[in-house]
Amino acid sequence: MKAIIPVAGAGTKLRPLTYTQPKALIPIAGKAILSYIVDQLKDAGINEFIFIVGYFGDKIQDYIKQNYPEIKSHFVYQNERQGTGHAIELTRSIVNHDEVFVALGDTICEYDLHEVMQSPYSMLGVRKVDDPRDFGVATINEEGFIESVVEKPAIPKSNTALVGLYKIKESSLLYSCLQHLFVQDIKTQGEYNLTDALDCMIQRGAKFKCFKVKNWFDCGKKETLIESNATLLKKSGGNISNSHSFNDTIIIPPVSIAQGCQINNSIIGPHVAIGSNSSISNSVVRNSIIGSYTHINQVVLDSSLIGSDANVNGLSKTLNIGDNTEIEFG
Repeated sequence: MKAIIPVAGAGTKLRPLTYTQPKALIPIAGKAILSYIVDQLKDAGINEFIFIVGYFGDKIQDYIKQNYPEIKSHFVYQNERQGTGHAIELTRSIVNHDEVFVALGDTICEYDLHEVMQSPYSMLGVRKVDDPRDFGVATINEEGFIESVVEKPAIPKSNTALVGLYKIKESSLLYSCLQHLFVQDIKTQGEYNLTDALDCMIQRGAKFKCFKVKNWFDCGKKETLIESNATLLKKSGGNISNSHSFNDTIIIPPVSIAQGCQINNSIIGPHVAIGSNSSISNSVVRNSIIGSYTHINQVVLDSSLIGSDANVNGLSKTLNIGDNTEIEFG
C-alpha cells in the first residue's frame, strides 16, 4: 500500500504565517502537522509516500528528506490547483494499481489505523458534525455500507461528514472514475473533487465501509489551531527539551519547549508550544504557539500565534499615578 498526502494548498486562512511556509509544516504541540500524519501511517507499516506539493513544495521536500530519510518518498507538483480529484489524478503512474491510503495534509485525527488496514473493504473516515454542509457527506445503509457520498450538499441527507481519510483498495477504479470526471467535466464548486470520484466508484459497484475517528483536530485557522494545540498538549502532557536555560521562570504545564530556548523572568503556560532556539524574557505567555528563533520581550501573550524569526518587544513604563486615575495602554 502507498500513502498519498496532498499538501499543495496555500493555507490562506492562516496568513500571515503561510506567506513564508506551507500550512503542513506549521508546528502544533511541538510537532509539524505533517509529522503527525506521516508518523501514524509509518506506524501502520506504510513506507512509501506520495506527497502532492505546490505552494512552497521545496520546503515540504526538504523537510521530509531531512526528517524521514528512511521512507521511500515521491513528490508530485500540482501547478494548477483544480481540486482534490485533480491532485490525486497526478499520482496515477506512481500508484500503478496498488492499494492507497489518502490522508489530506491538514487532517490530524485519532483512530484505529491498524483495524482500518485489516478491513477487507475500502474505508472512509467519518465523524458526526452539527453542520455537514461544509463537508463531504456519507449516506450509510443498514448493513454498514456507504450508499453515496456528496461534497458540500445544500441539503445533507445525514450529518456523517468525511474527515479526509480514505483507504482505497480498487485504485484502478478510482483513476477510471477520476478520468470520467475530467471527460464529462464534472465539478463541484468549480473543482474536480475526490468525493465525486468516490461516489462514482460506489455507483460502479465498489464496496465502502466507514470508520469513526475518535478525535479530529482542526488546523485550518488560527482559533482552531490554538485550540487543537491545547488539546494535544493535554493529551501528551507536553515536552521540555533538556537543552534549555530557564532563570527566574515559572512553567505551568502542559507546555512543549524545544531545544536551545532561553527564558528569563517569565511565566510560561499553560498550553504553550515554543520552537527551538527562541528567547523569552520579562513576559507572560499562555495558550499560544511560538515559532523557532523568535525573540519575545516584555509582553503578555494570550491565544497568540507567532511565527519563526520574529521579534516582539513590549513597553516598559515607570508610573507615578494619583488617586481616581484610569490609564489604558492601547
